[in-house]
Amino acid sequence: QRLLVCTEKTLMIILLCVLTPSASPTAYLLSFVPDIGCDVRAGKINLPEFIVKCPAHCKETKQQVYGTSVFASISSICNAAIHSGVITNSGGKVIVRKMAGQSAYKGSNSNGVRSLSLPKWRESFLVSVGKPKKGVIYPSTLDFVPSRPTYVKTTKHKCVTKDCVCCNWETCPCADCKVDLAFLMDGSWSIGKRRFKIQKDFLAEVAQAINVGVAGPMMGIIQYGDDHVTEINLKTYSSSKEVKSAIDKIVQKGGLSNVGKALSYINKQYFSDANGNRGGAPNVAVVLVDGWPTDKVEEASRLARESGINIFFVTIEGPDDNEKHNLVEANFVDKAVCRTNGFFSLPVTSWFALRKAVQPLVKRVCDTERLVCSKTCLNANDIAFVIDGSSSVGTGNFRTVLQFVANITREFEISDTDTRVGAVQYTYEQRLEFAFGQYNNKAELLNAIKRINYWSGGTSTGAAITYTAEQLFSKSKPNKRKIMIVITDGRSYDDVRAPALAVHRQGVIAYSVGIAWAAQDELEYIATDPDKEHSFFVDEFDNLYKFVPKIIHNICQEFNSQPRN
Repeated sequence: QRLLVCTEKTLMIILLCVLTPSASPTAYLLSFVPDIGCDVRAGKINLPEFIVKCPAHCKETKQQVYGTSVFASISSICNAAIHSGVITNSGGKVIVRKMAGQSAYKGSNSNGVRSLSLPKWRESFLVSVGKPKKGVIYPSTLDFVPSRPTYVKTTKHKCVTKDCVCCNWETCPCADCKVDLAFLMDGSWSIGKRRFKIQKDFLAEVAQAINVGVAGPMMGIIQYGDDHVTEINLKTYSSSKEVKSAIDKIVQKGGLSNVGKALSYINKQYFSDANGNRGGAPNVAVVLVDGWPTDKVEEASRLARESGINIFFVTIEGPDDNEKHNLVEANFVDKAVCRTNGFFSLPVTSWFALRKAVQPLVKRVCDTERLVCSKTCLNANDIAFVIDGSSSVGTGNFRTVLQFVANITREFEISDTDTRVGAVQYTYEQRLEFAFGQYNNKAELLNAIKRINYWSGGTSTGAAITYTAEQLFSKSKPNKRKIMIVITDGRSYDDVRAPALAVHRQGVIAYSVGIAWAAQDELEYIATDPDKEHSFFVDEFDNLYKFVPKIIHNICQEFNSQPRN
């Protein structure tokens, strides 16, 4: 034994350490390395640097990893360590060091773990072999970041609706709650007549609380069982009183609880212009389910989310631990809702407690700032076209390029709050044809593309990329994805690598489209990784149209692969 006595003023600290010839202080500390699961993400641990022990077989769990070498903090620690080669699939100790967030996390496939690209995230981390540095003491316990509360902040303010004057949300919501709201009510035999009546009473109270009207929320109802039945279309009634009267007349249909089929229906047919869908109002679907669904919901929900539908789940008397083996699909709520952060799911312990969920649900569906699934891959972008106007293109082929640009543009929702499009034409020099937001409807934008005049000259693609960053992306909105599509038919007279790397670091997702004499190496330098998903080559201008669906698909796939937490 060794006794160390330290004094400072009146404070005395006595440290007693047991040392053996074969055990150093570092080895003693390592015996307290905390274990973590494969699913633990770096951002969930509130420490700047720490050591953990990963279990075996994390690779099989397919937990998501974002980045290469430097990882976004939403990545699984253990799978990031396997990806980097710090540990094998047998597990082991890993040191994690946090860093500032960055742009353009690059995806790659390494050691059997596929990491994804990510335009930007607020925090990064590095992993290294779990062998502590000399003199460094790591925490023996982990400080986890607490889960965010699921409540919504309420602001007391006076507002007037046609039915009431209210001072806060507890009395009635304000008229600026403009959403298109569809309820999927459970009509299966499992709930019985009494609980079906409780469900109808709940929907009537919601209708009263949201104050249905053409200037505010519109409300519809679909009943599901073996199949789905539309009880109320969005446009059918324009007041809470009318909706409540219609709810009272709904008769239980019976059958199973096929939620997945009902979600497919609302995605493909219910939220349509014919049914009263309003373009400027977020689409919201609230699923009421007794226990659990009798079919799978994941794929139907994914397609609905990608269409811009914000899915909420209200589960009444959900499965307990002894019943989970009966589920058709495990974790069905997390697989279905818009985001897995607790905001879009509302578990209710019993049918008799359902009434207490009215106000919490109304607050959430009317909090339009948090209805993030309204932002889809087609309405959340700043897209810059960088168009080669060099002499080798020629007038006829240049018109074909403009048609290609127009065909891509047609696929997006165009407005100042949706997708904005800008264009640069370049030779040795650059010319801004139009800026983001200069044309805020699709017809005007397509006409502007058609009016671009062919320039003719040399080919300085690198300078054009730099110019585009300065003239367009420097004016991007924070909530927009930045996408650049470079179209060229030859090798550049200047270097493209440094300008391309610079825009990648700014979070720009870059696509390159080469025609005829375009240099493959330059196309790959310009494109965001992985190259095969962002770089395209065609031998003739007339074949450009073939890449339109592929580019749109890739833009949407990348958008929808973003984390849902």
